[in-house]
Amino acid sequence: MVRAADRARGDLGVSATARLAGTQDAAAVAELLVAFRDHFGMDFPPDEVFHRGVRHLLDDPETEYVLGYTDPTGDACGVVQLRFRYGIWRAGYDCLVEDVFVRDSARGHGVGRAMLAAAMARARERGARRMELDVNEENPAAIALYESFGFRASSVGSTARDLYMRVHLDP
Repeated sequence: MVRAADRARGDLGVSATARLAGTQDAAAVAELLVAFRDHFGMDFPPDEVFHRGVRHLLDDPETEYVLGYTDPTGDACGVVQLRFRYGIWRAGYDCLVEDVFVRDSARGHGVGRAMLAAAMARARERGARRMELDVNEENPAAIALYESFGFRASSVGSTARDLYMRVHLDP
């Protein structure tokens, strides 16, 4: 189910590729998300929660994943989650970009750029009018990548920064 692909040239001259994940890719997506968790030195949630969650989300028509590769015949080394929702303020779909991750061994090869290009193409294909993401302000490489695609820190109707806020509703 390859519905989106893109190529990017990384800093080291490797041609990276990206494609939309299908249900057959559930294990690869989950393994990359586990690696993302591990990257932060965390051990929760357990691996099985990722595997079960990815299978669930791949059945959700409003959720898609993009996989990135340094070698199109090799294993995926990067993942991006896309969540689509209708927004009244834009009178169209928004695409929320989540869980952007590239394995350490593949960084600097254009994988993140290829995945983001494929994600933007897919969002446009699905009629999204806006893409949003959050990024740690102490991650200058990611910020530079997102800015190169036109992402900007935003505010609504004032010069003050918007804050990303959350509350956990755990049982």
